[in-house]
Amino acid sequence: MKYRHEMKYIINYRDHALIRSRLRNVLSSDANVEADGSYTVRSLYFDDYNNRAYEDKYAGVLKRAKHRIRIYNYSDKRISFEKKNKIGQYNNKQTAAMTKEQVDAVVRGDYSVLLSSSSDLLKVFYHECMTNLMRPRVVVDYEREPYVMAAGDVRITFDKNIRAGVDGFDIFDSKMPVIETLEPGLLVMEVKFTEFLPNIVREILSANAANYTTVSKYVLCCDKTNHRRYSQI
Repeated sequence: MKYRHEMKYIINYRDHALIRSRLRNVLSSDANVEADGSYTVRSLYFDDYNNRAYEDKYAGVLKRAKHRIRIYNYSDKRISFEKKNKIGQYNNKQTAAMTKEQVDAVVRGDYSVLLSSSSDLLKVFYHECMTNLMRPRVVVDYEREPYVMAAGDVRITFDKNIRAGVDGFDIFDSKMPVIETLEPGLLVMEVKFTEFLPNIVREILSANAANYTTVSKYVLCCDKTNHRRYSQI
């Protein structure tokens, strides 16, 4: 599998404005953005009986994985199941398309729809659900402002208003009650690249690098909602 380098940081809006103003001179906006330059991402994260994804992140385990179902702008037009494999700061993402009917069945606890899928990845996920009791844990929402650069296959995103769902796992419910997870004035910046990070981009990011802290949106939302410990099995 091909792995990408990935770094995640918590930054404030002042740094965001400074970095963004410089990035816009060398990177382009992602083609999928709305008129305001962003789009809404909603993910339903899963974890097993032992909360392995959560505990591995907290323990700093070098090799770990996360499973999620992701949609955009609360729409069912594009639904992806994703398994994110991570080794240190390198990650690989495996994806498979899902239908709304499949997602609804999984949320109800009917995992047989995964076994009948043509996707090998979804079939593997079915066995995770059956053998390790992989279950929904938390819904994560945020607005993403993405920038891309062909050289080095660079992608830099700013994730704002990170929220955790507090009432069920219906990811298509745009009215789901949510709560903010970060302190006011903070957001998450992600830096990803496959081949290399061009010096011009590295220089833009380096000015405030000493102030950045690694973060996991999944862990933030689990901590905020207590889904880590009290989800139904």
